[in-house]
Amino acid sequence: MLRIGIIGTGGIADAHISGYRAFPEQCEIVALADVLPGRAAQKAEAFGLAAAAYDDPAAMIAEAGLDVVSICTPPSTHAALAIAALDAGIHVLVEKPMAPSLEECDAMLAAQERSGRILSVVAQNRFRDDLATLKHVVDSGLLGSISHVRVDSAWWRGLPYYDLWWRGTWEKEGGGCTLNHAIHHIDLLLWLLGRPTEITAMLANTQHDNAEVEDLSVAVLRYDDGLAQLTSSVVHHGEEQEIVIQGANARISQPWKVAAERSAPNGFPVPGGDVDVVARIEALVAEREPLAHLGHEGQIGDLLTAIRDGRAPIADGQDGRNAVEVVAAIYQAGFERRHVALPLSSADPYYRAGQLVENAPHFHEKQRSLIEAAS
Repeated sequence: MLRIGIIGTGGIADAHISGYRAFPEQCEIVALADVLPGRAAQKAEAFGLAAAAYDDPAAMIAEAGLDVVSICTPPSTHAALAIAALDAGIHVLVEKPMAPSLEECDAMLAAQERSGRILSVVAQNRFRDDLATLKHVVDSGLLGSISHVRVDSAWWRGLPYYDLWWRGTWEKEGGGCTLNHAIHHIDLLLWLLGRPTEITAMLANTQHDNAEVEDLSVAVLRYDDGLAQLTSSVVHHGEEQEIVIQGANARISQPWKVAAERSAPNGFPVPGGDVDVVARIEALVAEREPLAHLGHEGQIGDLLTAIRDGRAPIADGQDGRNAVEVVAAIYQAGFERRHVALPLSSADPYYRAGQLVENAPHFHEKQRSLIEAAS
């Protein structure tokens, strides 16, 4: 029976608690920690957990005899907490984004390597049937070479969203919607297509006057044979998120749609399209076995199995780092108004912790700062 601890007892901790409780034969939540006095105890009581409550995460790491710890704290704290847990011999599941800088990500990976423990970064959208379907079709090769991908990471947040003390600041949150909302779509793009070779971008804050950070960015990513465009936003009414993948043979998308054109002798599309290609793709999708567990629950189940079997998890520390690298390149391209080549080396200024804070524009200065988010 694996002993589980959770650091940070805000809203996202609920998904972790529910995820672990879905596997009662494999694990037990024995400890919660939060730097706000009494908050961990309140969360334990709310979920009916017989778990020790700590106001000091370091004390929990040292005293609770943990096998696994979930880190559900602001991004600026991820590296220090993950390294402390790994060096104590504890497996780590850390919320997105992995850390605000590649330097911190690499320090976490180094701790994982020397500890021999598992480091997994939350990428719960890999554990969704609709998105796993896209991956299944892309990997099948039925689409042919990929020409274009459009990713809309479209969210909406009202003005009070950035009143929470750590949100809306380059130092504490590490960035705006590109880092903290689109990180999952960036992970999905990398999962589907791999690392791009070049990125350019533009950033803006259009609607949130209590945030230093961007609330909208548009990036173009170059691949060897095609392009991808990524919109990251917290200003999109309706929150209509979409991934559209255009291949040489067909187009697929989430929400699910498949279409395929067929050329007439003059190059124009034949009415009705290529029904054979569509049929082959739909048949492939129909035979795919649905996931047994979804979202955070699916990722936690995979982590527990990875620990038992001694294998890497589906979403590991390197995956988390790769997503942060794309975000760093988007910010560098947007700040400096240029194209940025990947991979970023350790000599690149945007590799280092603090460089983003030094160079980032303040779209607005933060005026309101609340300890607890409004309900």
